[in-house]
Amino acid sequence: MTTITSAATDLHTVEQLAAQLRVDAIRSSTSAGSGHPTSSMSAADLLAVLVARHLRYDWDNPSAAGNDHLIFSKGHASPLLYAVFKAVGVVSDEELMTGYRRFGQRLQGHPTPVLPWVDVATGSLGQGLPDGVGVALAGKCLDQLPYRVWVLCGDSELAEGSVWEALDKASYYRLSNLVAMVDVNRLGQRGETELGWNLDAYAARAEAFGARALTIDGHDLTAIDEALAAAATGADGRPTVILARTVKGKGFAEVEDSPDWHGKPLPPDMAERAVAELGGPRQLTVRGPRPEAGPAWRAQPVTTAATEPVTYEIGAKVATRKAYGDALVALGARDPRVVALDGEVSNSTYASEFAEAYPDRYFEMFIAEQQMVAAATGLAVRGYRPYASTFAAFLTRAYDFIRMASISGVDLRLVGSHAGIEIGPDGPSQMALEDLAMIRAVHGSTVLYPADATSTVALTDAMAGTSGVSYLRTTRGGYPVLYPAGETFPVGGSKVLRGGDHDQVTLVGAGVTLHACLAAADTLAEQDVAARVIDAYSIKPLDSTTLAAAVHATGGCIVVAEDHHPEGGLGSAVIDSLIDNGITDLHVTHLAVRGMPGSGTTEELLAWAGIDAEHIAAAARRLLTDK
Repeated sequence: MTTITSAATDLHTVEQLAAQLRVDAIRSSTSAGSGHPTSSMSAADLLAVLVARHLRYDWDNPSAAGNDHLIFSKGHASPLLYAVFKAVGVVSDEELMTGYRRFGQRLQGHPTPVLPWVDVATGSLGQGLPDGVGVALAGKCLDQLPYRVWVLCGDSELAEGSVWEALDKASYYRLSNLVAMVDVNRLGQRGETELGWNLDAYAARAEAFGARALTIDGHDLTAIDEALAAAATGADGRPTVILARTVKGKGFAEVEDSPDWHGKPLPPDMAERAVAELGGPRQLTVRGPRPEAGPAWRAQPVTTAATEPVTYEIGAKVATRKAYGDALVALGARDPRVVALDGEVSNSTYASEFAEAYPDRYFEMFIAEQQMVAAATGLAVRGYRPYASTFAAFLTRAYDFIRMASISGVDLRLVGSHAGIEIGPDGPSQMALEDLAMIRAVHGSTVLYPADATSTVALTDAMAGTSGVSYLRTTRGGYPVLYPAGETFPVGGSKVLRGGDHDQVTLVGAGVTLHACLAAADTLAEQDVAARVIDAYSIKPLDSTTLAAAVHATGGCIVVAEDHHPEGGLGSAVIDSLIDNGITDLHVTHLAVRGMPGSGTTEELLAWAGIDAEHIAAAARRLLTDK
């Protein structure tokens, strides 16, 4: 094995490294029987020059604060990334050949942070560059470290709007530390891409979004070297986009520029010919420059800053979205790692309170929900605690980014306001009726739906220490404060607000429907029907113990009311929990929004959907009559 240090890595050596990367991409994918070798071969020259001469990285200490960041937005080129890891000496040839795309191994089909040199999971195209914006924001605006963020993009993914959202926000925040390297190999999965090799068109688009565009021959090592050096100069506050014209399958004439080899490993006989044409296997170990010495950086500890506790008088009408804003400000005073992002509705979500208190830790993403979630993901990678808020309905636009954040293993805090038909006259386009189901389905997620200001404050605090993707659903209208200051609300808990030894029916609500359940219980009490009322503020995880006890106490009679479609929300969570716990003797009525709503007052819409107090009380009476 030959080890080359950065001082000796001339372009002749880089040429040999590029050949090694191509050979190893072929060998690993052929061994696995799957993968994308030709997509890897087109970008091998870019990566060889970058890793050997420009990427400032301490490979023995991947968590070093000053390390540059390398993100493969083009995640299907994982054979190339893993070949790079072999070339720098952190992955063995044995692992490359026996661990790629195998069950239980860490060299997965698309990169994930199970590898310490990978920041974010990629493979859903159009996400690596938006994630890179978040990492670059942390470096420039928060860490104040001189690291750069290098993102390898494919030309196919430039059809994704999220890429242009990313360049727009990178330009707005003057992220000169962000470099997109686009492998323009002309061919996508099923044929030619939208623009083919029209680098001028790509450049015009990139420049229109405020980036500096450099066009090069992606197989000319000198041109690549010069472009990467230029990208490192900062571009007067602009991000840089390097558009490299490349050939898919470069290095093996039989498959070069062929539309028939996307996502296909070379059969063993072809792989043998390809490796021979490329000069055979090599065992170079090449490491480029180490990180520059920058200002000392340490994660800021949580403090016990003297801040007034956020409290509200019982009975006062306070919107939970307002309580979220209040809580976030107080949390920000105690924890300098807390940052906030919003989708240009901060005066409605009340994230504006945080923006006013801590402008250096607030990032406006405008109407770009995908980029908002991606930036939050990148900030989480750097150790911050991001809270990202918008109208709950609009988080649906960013669902793929939320899903990928879970795969990346980051802690992400999402807040959706103006949920459900409760919002009234705005109509169905603004009414989140799918959000609970959407976030419940994310692996390892937490879903919270407070009914009053006190619980909102407590749950906002709880999210700071909650792992994975967590979601807080807030309400537009003001509702009475139910709980005294200091009441605790553990994630996975619930509250019993009405109950006694002779309860006949259980009413379960969350958020706005909890208030309806309480009113229904009062009505039922006047009719000599004792109802137990549960505040299921934690929808995932759900308090199955309290639910089971209530159902046993009330003979299996339970009414669940939710301001959400019937599929996947509170009702589904409750019924799933009871069945999972072996409780099958049930008499359940599930009240939810089953029709297509329109405009109206809150009261009119809750009644129309059958989730107001009158309908809840009536459902309880029917259960007891029919039992």
